[in-house]
Amino acid sequence: MAAGVDAGKATESVRVVGITKRFPGVVANHDVSFAVTAGTIHAIVGENGAGKSTLMKILYGVQKPDEGQIEVNGKPVTLSTPADAIAQGIGMVFQHFQLADNLTVTENIVLGAEKLHGIGAAARAEILRISQAYGFGLDPDELVESLGVGERQRVEILKVLYRGARIIILDEPTAVLVPQEVDALFANLRELKAQGNTLLFISHKLDEVRAVADAITVIRRGTTVDTVTPASVTSRQLAELMVGSELPSPSTEESTVTDRVLLQLRDIEVLDAAGRPELSGIDLTLHAGEVLGIAGVEGNGQTELVEAIIGMRKASRGTVTLGAEDITTWSTGRRRELGIGVIPEDRHRHGLLLDSPLWENRILGHQTRPPSVRGPWIDRSGARADAARIIAEYDVRTPGIDTSARALSGGNQQKFIVGREMSGDPQLLIAAHPTRGVDVGAQAAIWDHIRAARRDGLAVLLISADLDELIGLSDSIKVILRGRFVGDFDPHTVTPEQLGSAMTGAGSD
Repeated sequence: MAAGVDAGKATESVRVVGITKRFPGVVANHDVSFAVTAGTIHAIVGENGAGKSTLMKILYGVQKPDEGQIEVNGKPVTLSTPADAIAQGIGMVFQHFQLADNLTVTENIVLGAEKLHGIGAAARAEILRISQAYGFGLDPDELVESLGVGERQRVEILKVLYRGARIIILDEPTAVLVPQEVDALFANLRELKAQGNTLLFISHKLDEVRAVADAITVIRRGTTVDTVTPASVTSRQLAELMVGSELPSPSTEESTVTDRVLLQLRDIEVLDAAGRPELSGIDLTLHAGEVLGIAGVEGNGQTELVEAIIGMRKASRGTVTLGAEDITTWSTGRRRELGIGVIPEDRHRHGLLLDSPLWENRILGHQTRPPSVRGPWIDRSGARADAARIIAEYDVRTPGIDTSARALSGGNQQKFIVGREMSGDPQLLIAAHPTRGVDVGAQAAIWDHIRAARRDGLAVLLISADLDELIGLSDSIKVILRGRFVGDFDPHTVTPEQLGSAMTGAGSD
């Protein structure tokens, strides 16, 4: 098929020919070739570790290829740094945010681009104009540390638009968005395309790719497999091209919910630094063998709910009970020792030591229990052996346990975290966006592990922006809006549209 590669050079924004990139023990890209037609949305899909992000970093000058040629607008270019890419009109929105928490939105966007509009009122006005034009709703003066994941993503997109990029690379831009926000983003992308911009769109969500892309290039194990048009393939066929298997379904089996209550929240209130409620009147009961799904637009209290349960935030009112224990005043470490596993919403900030080897990351959060310790001492051999077990059982694709966490693709990082948090027989698993940014194969594996643990009596609190995932895995669903639960839904009868209405408050009008 390879329609994009056969397009005339006069219409191409980007062409890559024979790109190869090697790292110690790994060939990330091998003989990758494809072309992107100007003024189109071109999707890049492939399983985790297939080399998509490495390829995009090469196009943005973050990595240098060992072999191959890049052409931009029909001319050969050498992209040794991001500054080289920006000079060619290429901008990139990374999957993992490149933001300084202690700076404002304006300061983050202006950083490194001070010559465009200065650092004062003119820069702020331009940022506000772009934010309003694309419906981002960002306050230029707000500190990034106070923003939710979705808002951080929008800051990253704003950074690229502010610099005037005409070729825009988006690495998993919808991973943090709910369906209504995805629709709005896609409207923005189509408007960017209509104005002559070219967009490279990396995603694991195949239905989304088919909805927004003009062409789709599939990469498997570091090399290009094919370039197709959305009209010529189904999502199932794309999945087979990516991973050699059918598109998985999150649908669960018969109920395994028991009468044994594992987690209870009663009248929980959490206040922000100014004394305003971020959570209010939160009541929740979770049983052994139950998956309780939490649906909500990003920033409506999900993060605060997780932090209140694991002890990172202290409730100003109410009680938290795990099993028979009132843990309201307990430390996070003590709660973890009682059997709470946590898959955090941001694996880089809260789930991994990126520059440490995997065997040390096995210890993280479990440093008081075997196999990480023996008596008062860290047990290196025990941690190393268990890290190897996790890699094998959870299909973490890595050269070995001494590889740094940073060297893994996002999906393999996530599978390692899931394996670690499933270890030690937890009573309760808090899974915040457990399949965010992972491919269909890794997604299916994570769903299988959650289902298996549920059958064994684990209680799971599932927070996800993927409504199909919530409906497919949950035994019951609660919707959170502005820090309060506003509805309870049966996943067997509710539709994504009904959940979306409740999440935005439309259902209460």
